[in-house]
Amino acid sequence: MKQYFAFQWHITDECDQRCRHCYIFSGDSGKKPDSMEWGQIEDTFYNCLDFCEVYGRLPYFYLTGGDPILHPDFWRLLGLMRENGIPFTIMGNPFHLDDKICIEMKNYGCRKYQLSLDGLRETHDWFRKPGSFDCTIEKIGCINRSGMKSVIMTTVSGANIAEVPGIIDEVVKAGADIFAFSRYVPSGGELDAAMTPQAYRALLAVCEEKFKAYEAAGCRTYFSKKDHLFTLYDYETGQFTPPERERGMIYGGCNCGNCHLTILPTGDIYACRRVAGSRVGNVFEDRLADVWVTEMERYREYDKFEKCSKCELLAWCRGCPAVANGTSGSFYAKDPQCWHEIKEERI
Repeated sequence: MKQYFAFQWHITDECDQRCRHCYIFSGDSGKKPDSMEWGQIEDTFYNCLDFCEVYGRLPYFYLTGGDPILHPDFWRLLGLMRENGIPFTIMGNPFHLDDKICIEMKNYGCRKYQLSLDGLRETHDWFRKPGSFDCTIEKIGCINRSGMKSVIMTTVSGANIAEVPGIIDEVVKAGADIFAFSRYVPSGGELDAAMTPQAYRALLAVCEEKFKAYEAAGCRTYFSKKDHLFTLYDYETGQFTPPERERGMIYGGCNCGNCHLTILPTGDIYACRRVAGSRVGNVFEDRLADVWVTEMERYREYDKFEKCSKCELLAWCRGCPAVANGTSGSFYAKDPQCWHEIKEERI
């Protein structure tokens, strides 16, 4: 088990944007945003701490929304985090950031602030809203000057796959501390999710080349290989050799069912926010420590993976079950961008 347990906590749906790949508004762009009341926030916070005490884990919160800074009790929640010495990251928008706000977040204990870049200027602004690209680039500096780590995340789809190398260049030029990308999960919107396995592998190869070139040049940006298909790529290129494992043990890959839960403003608990239909309870009604063993087991049945259960990388990769689920409706289906050919069944 990992030392830290991650709670992705959506305290509000309020947001300045209606992004084309947003899961919150994908089914209804005009839905009324949900938000937690302060009493619900407190109950949720202590429910999470109870969970970690029961299972001997350390809590780590990813506060998000919507844009969490728009919640009226945002700073009050940060005070609760500081009082209890709990580390956290904020995942939000750039529009309400300035040097003063970022320094204040840092003083409350925020370690990282995550922004998104989903294309170069024209494409990113098409995804989000006009001016969003330039604002995001500008606010990387505010985050860095505060002492927080600046994180840039890209959601890759058929609409922007060709621009990812250029995004990397922009991120490096802006001085971001961390860059990562993951794939868009089909959610019924207009966005093109289609990427062939070969095209996606080619993207990983190009990104790997750029990562190494920037690292050799002393670049400050850390390039996170967040997508688990990087494990497959590294395996095929001789950069990763799976060590011998104890039978039944899982060492890496998707965190769903291992060290992660999502909590929505309605109190609904999801195994993963990106997995449609993965509701496992409600934090206002259920004890998280109980949900973990009564409802989450169905996301830990590794022999059910249609392709991965036969693969030598089962314990380290498994692709992205959220993408598989969004494409075919099954958490355990084949990752549609996995190019690996299974030659013989895993022993």
